[in-house]
Amino acid sequence: MGCWICCLCSRVADPLMLLLVLALGCDPSTAATASPSVPHVKPSYSFGRTFLGLDKCNACIGTSICKKFFKEEIRFDTWLSSHLKLPPSSLLSYSGNYTDDAKSWRLVDITRLTSKYQHDRADKRICTSLLKTKTCSLERALRRTQRFQKWLRAKRLTPDLVQGLPSPLLRCPSQRLLDRIVRRYAEVPDAGSIYMDHLTDRDKLRLLYTLAVNSHPILLQIFPDVEGWPFPRYLGSCGRLLVSASTRPLRDFFGAAPEVAADLALQLLAVLGSMATNDLNYFFYFTHVDAGTFGVFSNGHLFIRDASTLGIIDKEEGTQLIDGQQEYKDIFSCLTVDCQSALVSCDSIREKHSLVLVCQDLLPKLLAGKFQPPVQGRIDAFLQRCARGLGELAELAEILKPLRSCDSRFAYRYPDCRYSDKY
Repeated sequence: MGCWICCLCSRVADPLMLLLVLALGCDPSTAATASPSVPHVKPSYSFGRTFLGLDKCNACIGTSICKKFFKEEIRFDTWLSSHLKLPPSSLLSYSGNYTDDAKSWRLVDITRLTSKYQHDRADKRICTSLLKTKTCSLERALRRTQRFQKWLRAKRLTPDLVQGLPSPLLRCPSQRLLDRIVRRYAEVPDAGSIYMDHLTDRDKLRLLYTLAVNSHPILLQIFPDVEGWPFPRYLGSCGRLLVSASTRPLRDFFGAAPEVAADLALQLLAVLGSMATNDLNYFFYFTHVDAGTFGVFSNGHLFIRDASTLGIIDKEEGTQLIDGQQEYKDIFSCLTVDCQSALVSCDSIREKHSLVLVCQDLLPKLLAGKFQPPVQGRIDAFLQRCARGLGELAELAEILKPLRSCDSRFAYRYPDCRYSDKY
């Protein structure tokens, strides 16, 4: 009865107060003193060790950036939605956001070394090949291999320890290159030493696994962007996910304006030139290129987005092949490729190798039909010759230089281009 009286009396009150009175059991005195509040519940982001690949460690890349994932200082773009769900684990790469101060965020790429399907196949192959079971402890199985036992005893990474690995990076190894890998391996505290004393057994397995599956993160570590190398910055790894600075793939610019296409083509030629001739006397070559091999930063600067198909020949030391390297195969040779795949001979790589690939597969898509007939005809004629190995970098560069513009769209060289003959 009291409740009904309360409700009737409150008709003359403020409507918001009436709702509050009803919610509090129709006690006017309580309504007058209460200050309703809604407790803040922090959303729970559930990674799962499986999504990150942590359940596979130490057959993984590393754990250097895991804390940022779990502290939510790295977020997938889908986390900005109301559902806060993780993206599908089947994707090869994801767009994400990264912060150091929880205030300013920057875009990053979160990438798998290979597709989850290929990872799962490789994991199954390890168990069935080494332990004759469908499932197993990957680390225990790989530790038993002859190759890893040699790694455990080794003081220095030598060509015999990487022989037969499928990565183009290690196809033609030199001791100088292998020392650089150990000295700059970023998943361990920097010791600045060519000897592997500072690598634990776990570290050695992670390094070997990464080199066997995909050498892309290793190249980003040993040739960092801060030293002028055309790679995105390596930020770290967690399980089987790699985090690096974000770029848009070159395929997004195939329909770009003529001046943008000319600028990107010139940058592409400059990258190929620096890969062939540089202060360290390493000759970089591609075994394959496609529309995702190169990427463009937000300031218009072009970089190598996917380094997994890059091989290196040491022009200073030469190639230190050992007997039977081309034939040697083990489980690490077959994690992501067919064990019967033939290795390319180091002697077969020519100076124009990468230029021919780019002229065949990328430059026609970037430059086709963009310019007026006289200029377009010269470009098309060059690309036809270049695809047969007859063109030179400088020849196409001279055609393209007058076609690019100097404005704020090209932030990586603006306003410098106004005051420099270089542009």
